[in-house]
Amino acid sequence: MQCEICGQEIHGKPQRVVIEGAVMLVCGECAKLGSLHPRREAKQPMSTVRPAKRRPPPRVRTPVKRRVSEETLKDMEVVKGFGPMIRRAREGLNLTHEELGKRIGEKVSVLKKVESGKMIPDYKLARKLEHALRIKLLTTVEEPAVPETVLSRSLSGLTLGEVVQLRVKRRRMRDEGDHSPA
Repeated sequence: MQCEICGQEIHGKPQRVVIEGAVMLVCGECAKLGSLHPRREAKQPMSTVRPAKRRPPPRVRTPVKRRVSEETLKDMEVVKGFGPMIRRAREGLNLTHEELGKRIGEKVSVLKKVESGKMIPDYKLARKLEHALRIKLLTTVEEPAVPETVLSRSLSGLTLGEVVQLRVKRRRMRDEGDHSPA
């Protein structure tokens, strides 16, 4: 085995020393140039030493965040009159804006705007407020039912071309009626 500094053959046990931050296997003479490394002295050169197997760090389970699908968001809307509803619920629980803000992780200015109706809360904020104040702010959007008769009339009704033709006929009849002798 050769010294990693001077290159001479090492007689006896090689010494592991730290020289300017590098750990090296050296002879007794070159060992004076550095400080002894706290690890045990190696019996074989570094190139043949197998590194110790490292165990992977233990898995940390993080809470699963539920993702809301875009379809669900499209079907949800904030109820009308949400501002006074939020204010009554907050005051009913004897909470200030600051206390509520700390509970749900929102700024006081945002809460004041929502309560005054100047700002409509998004889905995430509405869910936080629902949970903290124990109220219902989100409802499903329902499309108004169109009566079957309206649908059937519109589908079997006139085409755009037919409407234009009728208007042209009406204008002609009106124009002809105006020019007729009295």
